Amino acid sequence: MSRVLISAAHKSSGKTTISIGLCAALQQRGYQLQPYKKGPDYIDPLWLTKASHRPCFNLDFNTQSTDEIDALWNRFEDADIRFIEGNKGLFDGVDPHGSDCNAALAKQLDVPVILVVDVQGITRGVAPLVLGYQQFDPDINILGVILSKVASDRHERKLRAALEEYTNLPVLGAVHRHPDLFIDERHLGLVPSNEYEFSANKIDMLRQHIERQVDVDALIRLLDISSTSPKPGPVNKADLDLRIGIAQDSAFGFYYQDDLQAFEQAGAELVPIDLTRDEVLPEVDGLFIGGGFPEMHMQALSANQVMRERISEAVDNNLPVYAECGGLMYLCRQIAFQGKTLPMTGALPADVVMHDHPQGRGYVKLKETAQHPWVKEPGRVVPAHEFHHSSLENISDELEYAYEVVRGQGIGNSKDGIVYKNTLASYSHLRDAASKHWVMEFIEFIKACKNRV
Repeated sequence: MSRVLISAAHKSSGKTTISIGLCAALQQRGYQLQPYKKGPDYIDPLWLTKASHRPCFNLDFNTQSTDEIDALWNRFEDADIRFIEGNKGLFDGVDPHGSDCNAALAKQLDVPVILVVDVQGITRGVAPLVLGYQQFDPDINILGVILSKVASDRHERKLRAALEEYTNLPVLGAVHRHPDLFIDERHLGLVPSNEYEFSANKIDMLRQHIERQVDVDALIRLLDISSTSPKPGPVNKADLDLRIGIAQDSAFGFYYQDDLQAFEQAGAELVPIDLTRDEVLPEVDGLFIGGGFPEMHMQALSANQVMRERISEAVDNNLPVYAECGGLMYLCRQIAFQGKTLPMTGALPADVVMHDHPQGRGYVKLKETAQHPWVKEPGRVVPAHEFHHSSLENISDELEYAYEVVRGQGIGNSKDGIVYKNTLASYSHLRDAASKHWVMEFIEFIKACKNRV
């Protein structure tokens, strides 16, 4: 089975659009491609999932052990190629010694690297840059280079000549600057594909540009990709005896694929709900509202008064609810954004205010308190992550919290995870892993609540 990691010299190099285009090109050629994304990102995996026609999984040193990363990496024997899109630069990470960087992942999984190089303002200087990346860690197998943001044909010729003269790496492509290669961005990165009305057309456009400017056939030969893998077999699932509603629409779409699979493998049917359009809350035993951009869709969310009232009633009637970040915002009284303030569900006594700069960003550590509704033995410290431009104001003093924030921001005052009746709403995003199998904890809590009725 072939494998590759697409990394870059630094972030914002055009790596994601190149990765999306490559995934689409390989998928159209008939290859079974299993995509992965390094780090805790939700948005890029949505695009990679759509481009490859297979769910994209995250590989993250912060929330997974090395054994868990290995197990997830080796799970998909039906793929012709396992394809990782890196994050940031090849050697960038939280640890100054590099234990959590892309290069560390490449070494752990024995994956060769294709290096994307942003060449804006560079000609001959591309050679020492690439040589430096090769020599910094000789254990990293850099197979080739894709030049990104090339200004012109003349610029491309100079770059190719320099790399041919001074390095032994093939130039697999030179992607020129073009407006078609840009996907709109906002404060957390690219606009998610679940919001992008013409995402399929955009992916096809990226594929066409990549196929014209990257030698995809040379990449296939270099990686020795062949269509000999077995077809995917059935996923083992327990008998489904719980129904859990899950918000999946243009406003909410930040979920980890292996977390969703964990629900089904534990016997829970996930029932999609569109909070912007649906007026009926289906019969469910619990509710999961993940992250997203409710502020960008607050007009539609607010206009759907019937659903807002249904959700508020469900919370007051002790339906088990788990909400992360965007879900927390939706459960509050109102959202203020760009001069407008619109009502949300009002299930939680707090108001949301959007800001121009992040109010919480990066990896966090949470210490579980005795108020946590799912946890039987408080005091455990679990890893998570947050990235939010909003904060809560006018918070009721009577609220209890599930977490003491050891590292990070959370809701503020070293607290996160509002607990109200059977609802837990947090700015932090959890990952179902050995450090905290939160999916099973939530399911067991739902069952306990159901038995009490």
